[in-house]
Amino acid sequence: MKKILKIKFIKIILSICLLFCSISQYTLAYEFSSSEERSYIEVYEKTLPSIVSIEADIDRGTSGGTGCIITKNGIILTSSHVIEHAKNIQVTTHSGKSYSARVIAILKNKNDLALIKIDTKEDLTLAKFGDSDNVKVGQRVLTIGCPFGFKDTLTTGIISRIDYERNKIQTDAAINPGCSGGPLLNLKGEIIGINQSIYNPDNNRSNIGIGFALPSNYATDFIQKANKKMAKIQ
Repeated sequence: MKKILKIKFIKIILSICLLFCSISQYTLAYEFSSSEERSYIEVYEKTLPSIVSIEADIDRGTSGGTGCIITKNGIILTSSHVIEHAKNIQVTTHSGKSYSARVIAILKNKNDLALIKIDTKEDLTLAKFGDSDNVKVGQRVLTIGCPFGFKDTLTTGIISRIDYERNKIQTDAAINPGCSGGPLLNLKGEIIGINQSIYNPDNNRSNIGIGFALPSNYATDFIQKANKKMAKIQ
């Protein structure tokens, strides 16, 4: 009798184990059910360490934004409207470490780009830039930013329009306050734009699906000119 009960118990345990294995296999199959889904995950995990959150003390309170690490010695690209006239700038890296930053180059008005610098011995991951001249309407894109202070947020969408006259890339990927200065990415994980603004009728309090980014080639041109200028000063 004891032997029979023991055999039944073993069978029950084996059945439970098989059930859990089946659930695990189903979950894995679901998680990676499409190549596009895998691309989202891979781009996010690969790019996230090169993205920082930014908080700047300004006269009106606190300005929040996002930045992209472009050099190992701590130079970060962001939007100038995030840090302009700031009394204090704090940068938080993906590792959770916070640093004070200083402005080293800035483009004002509608150009809206800036370079800030942190001093760190941390092993920084660099953002990768793509060629914005190859951007096409309908192309799938992703953004990473800190909307309303919620850092490391991923959103997806498409290129909705290319505004050649104003030198802007329009997208329906959600870009909210706090996302300025963050990357607009293609599915290779390359930055093809720097998120700048949203358009809506409620004074930019929420996203209604019309966001704008500066083309990455414009940003890399600014970086190169800033580097030459700083080299002359040094």
